[in-house]
Amino acid sequence: MDKIGKYEIIKELGRGATSTVYLALDTFNNQQVALKLFDLKRLNDTHDSKALRKLLLTEASLAGKLTHPHIIKLLDAVLEGELNYVVMEYVEGETLERYAEVDSLLPLSTVAEIIYKCCKALEYAQFQGITHRDIKPENIMLRGESDIKIADFGAAVLADQQTTQVSGIGSPAYMSPEQVTDQALTHQTDIYSLGVVMYKLLTGKLPFEARNKYSLIYQIMNIEPPRPSTFRPEIPAEMEKIVLHAIHKDKEKRYQTWAKFAGDLVHLFSGGVADQAHIFDREKFDTLRKLAFFKGFSDVELWEILRISVWHKIEKNQVILVDGSEGSDFFVIAHGTAKVMKNKRLMSVLRIGDCFGEMAHLNDQGFKRTTDVVAKTDITLIEFKPVILEKASMECRLKLSDAFLRILVKRLSVANTRVSYLLQDHGDE
Repeated sequence: MDKIGKYEIIKELGRGATSTVYLALDTFNNQQVALKLFDLKRLNDTHDSKALRKLLLTEASLAGKLTHPHIIKLLDAVLEGELNYVVMEYVEGETLERYAEVDSLLPLSTVAEIIYKCCKALEYAQFQGITHRDIKPENIMLRGESDIKIADFGAAVLADQQTTQVSGIGSPAYMSPEQVTDQALTHQTDIYSLGVVMYKLLTGKLPFEARNKYSLIYQIMNIEPPRPSTFRPEIPAEMEKIVLHAIHKDKEKRYQTWAKFAGDLVHLFSGGVADQAHIFDREKFDTLRKLAFFKGFSDVELWEILRISVWHKIEKNQVILVDGSEGSDFFVIAHGTAKVMKNKRLMSVLRIGDCFGEMAHLNDQGFKRTTDVVAKTDITLIEFKPVILEKASMECRLKLSDAFLRILVKRLSVANTRVSYLLQDHGDE
């Protein structure tokens, strides 16, 4: 097969019971994509065929709706008689399935990082009115050490299209108590399923294992799972508490929001961003969300900021910028304070959320720094380089321009106040 629709087939990536996934080329955009071709004729049962087609319609309706760095983007969908396929962004990597086995478990801190990113992605989906309903390791792609993308929203429930729900969809071992009993589903069913994924990534075991589906459902409904530390003693009590909270049978005692679930993951294995040598992405994101400089940025834009920035640990009294030096990078202080000096005289103090170096960045011509900037305490610094910033989305760059404008207005206001005081003092003389 050389071509499917407008897509040139490069090679087969994988094959399942009802579909084949190909690496293909979108010749119009010169972009590699993953194309999943469905063969409904493989299903002998007419009911199953109708159910699968219903799922395909659900997935097709999501094309272009979910745009998040940790969700695989659905680019196109064609459902025409016997020709049924969906086209997704191509992600190099592998699923989490291999890392959910006892002999291939990831470090505890990496698991926390992965689950945090899943929380933020599924929170975004919830805000779009979407519940995934089939969260499991096979539907989460891993790139590099901890970069993830959630796939397969075909089983999703759309808040404005409840008729898309198909009974029995999902993987039984990862289903919530309300899902196995066909109750109405909310985002809390995804919270439960992600909790099971976390349990499996930590231990290589499922919280409930049984010989048949009926026994499994009974356990999900009635039996308390073994503590994760039973299988992996080094799991800290705080992390174990998070997992068990996520998979609580009672929805009222389970995490109520993704924000709370994600929030509890932020400070695992760290003494706070200011103290540790390595800064996890979950801590960076949490820090960005709290900084006034990034007020008004969406979660998607903050993930982009995280991707295009460089984070540094600066020790007390270390010189950051030198008066008279050239450069166009600008900086935001994430933690700590810095001194602005001119001829060894203190001009001002920069605190958490303050930006400096932006005048050099905004100036089109060569610009020399006009002050020294020195770390007053140990600080965490976020650096932005123009060459990388040029690759950012237009939306992100516009938000940064707005942030710069707010800073300039604030500084002009302060300067005007100082001038007024000086003029007043001069008049009194």
